[in-house]
Amino acid sequence: MEISELWPVVRLTLELAIVTTILLLVIGTPIAWWLARSRWRWREAVAAVVALPLVLPPTVLGFYLLIALGPDGPGGWIAGLFGGRTLAFTFQGLVIGSVFYSIPFVVQPLRNAFESFGDRPLEVAATLRASPWDAFWSVAVPLARPGYVTGAVLGFAHTVGEFGLVLMIGGSIPGETRVLSIAIFEMVETLRWAEAHLLAGGMLVFSFLVVSTMMIVEKRMGRASQ
Repeated sequence: MEISELWPVVRLTLELAIVTTILLLVIGTPIAWWLARSRWRWREAVAAVVALPLVLPPTVLGFYLLIALGPDGPGGWIAGLFGGRTLAFTFQGLVIGSVFYSIPFVVQPLRNAFESFGDRPLEVAATLRASPWDAFWSVAVPLARPGYVTGAVLGFAHTVGEFGLVLMIGGSIPGETRVLSIAIFEMVETLRWAEAHLLAGGMLVFSFLVVSTMMIVEKRMGRASQ
């Protein structure tokens, strides 16, 4: 595979992973905070819904998202309001699908991090007349930093490796939805083994570096918090 053919695929994959990770951290923070602090009796039912993508086949989630993002679903209605096309088979649709599919990989580490320091730091902040909003940003978020690192790394890596859901709602449109996992699949289908080995080997190295980096960072943060 020539660099001119490979780079757009790599760039699109990185763009998808970066945008998705940012959205996951923004959306996942209030969800994780609520799950960690709420005493509502149905809290764990909500947690189960958030965790569904961990066990739900990607094609099942992709099927329902395809319907939702298609011309007869909410995605089609929203796009119609702004005079645009449906969100299915677009980069924006991939971002929405990736957020749904990777959200438990961000919410769970954040929830664990928020639960780990208990109520005491927030109670101390309240005695110093800090508002709940100030206490959250100045106390809770810094204490939950390991969870943010883990969630960001896992969300990014999981988005890079998506296949089934991407194929269902995005297909393989060059420059729009053709990401690395789809490119590898197509190369295997067309017996382009050398190129498939190149991309698959790169993904293998990337996965190893991600896991190693996450373990090193968590270990150092654990030492720093002691």
